[in-house]
Amino acid sequence: MVVMSAAYIATLGVTAASCAGLVWTARRLSGRWTRWAERLLAMILLAVSIAWIVTSTTAVAWSWATSLPLPLCDVATLVAAAALWWRRPLLVELTYFWGLAGTLQALLTPDVNVGFPSMEFIEYVVAHAGIVAAALFLVVGERMAPRPWSAVRVYAITLAYTAVVGAVDAVTGGDYMFLRSPPEATTMLSVLGPWPWYIASAAGVAVVLLAGLDAPFWWQRRSGRGNGANAGRSGVGP
Repeated sequence: MVVMSAAYIATLGVTAASCAGLVWTARRLSGRWTRWAERLLAMILLAVSIAWIVTSTTAVAWSWATSLPLPLCDVATLVAAAALWWRRPLLVELTYFWGLAGTLQALLTPDVNVGFPSMEFIEYVVAHAGIVAAALFLVVGERMAPRPWSAVRVYAITLAYTAVVGAVDAVTGGDYMFLRSPPEATTMLSVLGPWPWYIASAAGVAVVLLAGLDAPFWWQRRSGRGNGANAGRSGVGP
């Protein structure tokens, strides 16, 4: 069941306002504060990842089939923290595409069955909101534009990672990334057909989403506006 309590709705509002504020300020008032903001957000994401691992490891119901940090959003949390800290091109691109094509829809259709102030609720909210904030802050606010063919690279990496998770599911009997059965909560997968067809449907939707997210930068690169000052500022040029 999707938890859409007043606390969760307030979370979405705070996330939207924070992202808008960070992006607006970064685009108009660049300076050393952006590095401090990136490092702070990176430490928050790392802290919530560690907290999740600790609480999962100490939980009575821990198991190989359900407690490993294999869902894509769990990995994206660490990738976003690394992107904020080191600003490496591939890390920024993964954060952008994973964050806005995947984590954003997970934030809007949450797969969490507890409410505030439980630790699971806080970890879910902070991790997912933090990934989305990192993606928008780095790419839109800091102008770290994805490089040519970045959407293709991210798609290939995602397929490879999904294959690895599928092998882990087969060995452990788990259902990481919902590759063996659909989630109980209503998510985007709910409208993509029954298992296993929704896996193929999701792969097709991913192509559309990644292409759409890359489109603004494709036009910039084609017109020559994606090179030069913006690329030099970010360190993530083509």
